Amino acid sequence: MLMLFVLGVLLVGMALGMLAMATRSQSEATGVVRSLAVLEAMTNAPKELTEELDRPFSDRVIAPLVERLTGLGRRLSGADSATRIRHKLDLAGNPPGWTVDRVVGGKVLGAIVGLVAGALGAAVFASALGTRIGFVLAGVAIGFFAPNLYLYQKAYDRSSRLLKELPDAIDLLTISVESGLGFDAAVQQVARNTEGPLADEFARVLREMQIGQGRGEALRAMADRTNLPDLRSFVSAMVQADSFGIPIAQVLRVQSSEMRVKRRQRAEEKAQQVPVKITIPLIFFILPCLFIAVMGPAVLSIIDNVGGR
Repeated sequence: MLMLFVLGVLLVGMALGMLAMATRSQSEATGVVRSLAVLEAMTNAPKELTEELDRPFSDRVIAPLVERLTGLGRRLSGADSATRIRHKLDLAGNPPGWTVDRVVGGKVLGAIVGLVAGALGAAVFASALGTRIGFVLAGVAIGFFAPNLYLYQKAYDRSSRLLKELPDAIDLLTISVESGLGFDAAVQQVARNTEGPLADEFARVLREMQIGQGRGEALRAMADRTNLPDLRSFVSAMVQADSFGIPIAQVLRVQSSEMRVKRRQRAEEKAQQVPVKITIPLIFFILPCLFIAVMGPAVLSIIDNVGGR
């Protein structure tokens, strides 16, 4: 009887195990069938339904986020912010990838990043409430005005290069005109044979003239895209010469002479500033080392004599 009971228990256990295995395999098969059905449905789905999933991550997430940040930045910056930012971009030479909308969105994104950085800095380095608020406000202000600071630095560097290249470009214009070329051909020679922001500006003047804009308007537009008084004076002289029929070669010769004189004067001005600028390093870094080298042995000798007594 005991053997029959044990045998019956084993048979019942085997039956339950086989039933569980059959149920599990059936559920796994059902899951696989469902997965295959979902894949087949996605594959055979209409293009309108799968178009949203096929778009890249930048188009689905980043682009809407940038649009929202741009809209918020426009509301915060004011109605005339687009005009002012466009002028700053022109002064900076229109860096690749920088547009008005990107600058406005970058200001809002920079403010958010500055807020987070200011909050972290306040939590780590500050304990008083006023100091923490100052950290947060400083981070927001720095992040919000960071694009403006970048454009200002780019515009300053570009203005420095324009001021440095302008005398040589006018000399080349004078030589080209005096050799028999017209003013447009001389400008083309400068744009072709030189490099830098001034060559790009002359090339843009030629393109604007080719699409039908007048010479005076193209030159004035070039002056508006810069903040150099010397370039504005040159453009004004060229426009007046073109309006009154004055020979271009004579005007260019006068402008070239004036530019060389101004370049010499700027060099002399910077040379005169050197003694003033070197005063602080001389007082705080050079003179102490000189005093140590000169007076050090005497001081050591005095200490030895006093100590020997």
